[in-house]
Amino acid sequence: MENAEIARLFRELADLLELDQANPFRVRAYRTAARTLETYPDSLSEVAARDPKALTAIPGVGEDLAGKIVEIVKTGRLRALAQATRHVPPEVAKLMSLPGLGPKRVRALYRTLGVRTFAELRGALQKGRVRKLPGFGAKLEEQLRQALAERGEAPSRFLRPVAAQYADALLKYMRSAPGLTRAEWAGSFRRCQETVGDLDLLVTARKAAPVVAHFLAYPESERVLAQGTTRAAIRLRSGLQVDLRVLDPESYGSGLYYFTGSKAHNIAIRRLPHAHGLKVNEYGIWKGKTRIGGRTEEEVARAAGLPLIPPELREDRGELEAARAGRLPRLVTLEEIRGDLHSHTDASDGRATLVEMAHAADERGYAYLAVTDHSPHLKVTRGLDRARLRQQRRAIDRLNSSLKHCRLLAGCEVDILPDGSLDLDDETLWALDIVIVSVHTSLSLPKAAQTRRVLRALSHPAVDILAHPTGRLLGQRAGIALDFEEVARAAAGNGVALEINSQPDRQDLDDLLARSALAQGAKLAIDSDAHAVVELDFVRWGVDQARRGWATAADIINTQPLRALLSGLHAGRAGARPRAAPARQGTRGRARLAARPGAA
Repeated sequence: MENAEIARLFRELADLLELDQANPFRVRAYRTAARTLETYPDSLSEVAARDPKALTAIPGVGEDLAGKIVEIVKTGRLRALAQATRHVPPEVAKLMSLPGLGPKRVRALYRTLGVRTFAELRGALQKGRVRKLPGFGAKLEEQLRQALAERGEAPSRFLRPVAAQYADALLKYMRSAPGLTRAEWAGSFRRCQETVGDLDLLVTARKAAPVVAHFLAYPESERVLAQGTTRAAIRLRSGLQVDLRVLDPESYGSGLYYFTGSKAHNIAIRRLPHAHGLKVNEYGIWKGKTRIGGRTEEEVARAAGLPLIPPELREDRGELEAARAGRLPRLVTLEEIRGDLHSHTDASDGRATLVEMAHAADERGYAYLAVTDHSPHLKVTRGLDRARLRQQRRAIDRLNSSLKHCRLLAGCEVDILPDGSLDLDDETLWALDIVIVSVHTSLSLPKAAQTRRVLRALSHPAVDILAHPTGRLLGQRAGIALDFEEVARAAAGNGVALEINSQPDRQDLDDLLARSALAQGAKLAIDSDAHAVVELDFVRWGVDQARRGWATAADIINTQPLRALLSGLHAGRAGARPRAAPARQGTRGRARLAARPGAA
């Protein structure tokens, strides 16, 4: 039982309880636990088997939830979820995935109109029954029609970080298959797309039959979809489909290149060998009827007259031309990230203390961690006002004297108000080491107004980073309407970095916008937006996104050593500081930190 599967059951239970108007604190407990468990680094099944009491050490997991985790691990089921479905059919909760439909409106649809499924909702919309419900109306009706049309009958897609849990577990299982010699993922998962529809596993083996049989016997398989001598497909209990192909070692590289895709890239690259009288397909490189290569991907690239193109770039977006001209970027790697510039503690909406976050960053070998709890505007986050930020700064200064490698930077995630002003006074902003700004409210402003709002915030000389610039939540809501090129140009001109937020459901900026930002001359920051210790590791997903956006280490501000980072923030803008404001304490703090051991 994978962590993501346990989290899914908790999330489903939370949805059903919310629809049944259960205690909101109980609902929140399940949601918080689901978020933590979904990306927890250790196997919950192994922890439960080894020491069930240790589960209570996980943030947000008390004895009751620990007992439910043990129940799921042992039985594969959750009694509380089965009981909840007696009150609300499980398919009703899926309606909440549509924009504009919260628990209250979904209850109205179900109890008043008997709507349980997307198909039934579509029918009710066609008959004009939905707009007559209190709190709905013609505007929401049209919004729901559009959402259902966009949804269509497309299969569910999984966030890459969630799919990775299933992929890692299955790959570990497959490596014990008799006679297996090599195994690797292909498809959109290998190209690091932010969501995946299925998984493609390519293997070589001494004999195909035992490997196929081993694959079909996978304990997490819910259904066998296809079975052949060298191919098979299963659907996992999560709904994720996995396709297996057993390849000849002589054609493994060709097969890996072909099944990695994308389709558009494959079509483009397979034209190139024709000029040399060669043909390339998934079975190898051919001269006439003779196979002359295909064991490795490098051989495929050479046949096309190109260097090997990283999988993340294989989307037919100019990578072939760049490869031909010798201009392929050296993509940023996880190992080049020296610190994290966006994190939260339990002083606002985080689930770990300042000390716990500091030591976790120190243990990871980070040179720096910016502590950026929320400002006060968004009440639900319990943000920090001027006095609490000063108090936190004193605690940070004390901690910095005890850390081995990492230096904490005193910062804040400051709300951009609807008119573009910031949620803290200038004196407080200048006293911080780092200021990140973000949009959390008034998300539906028209494009022109939203763009003006963000541009005004970026023009403030204290601002360092624009966090999760579009505000999207994958599978939940689209991003805000922005003239992004104008925003990126302004960011570049004002020395403000645009963030690639690594939270699994954000991954914001996406790959196309990240590349667009670089084209406008902007720098990027890859941050975890961690709200718990384990979430510091989310940075890996942001690195994947940056690589798809053609980013190099030089494009990312937090690949720099501490001294270079601090000198670069607000470089050349000291004159922009208001004359009435005191000298920026954060700037003095930066100089002090940069002079300490490890700053380089």
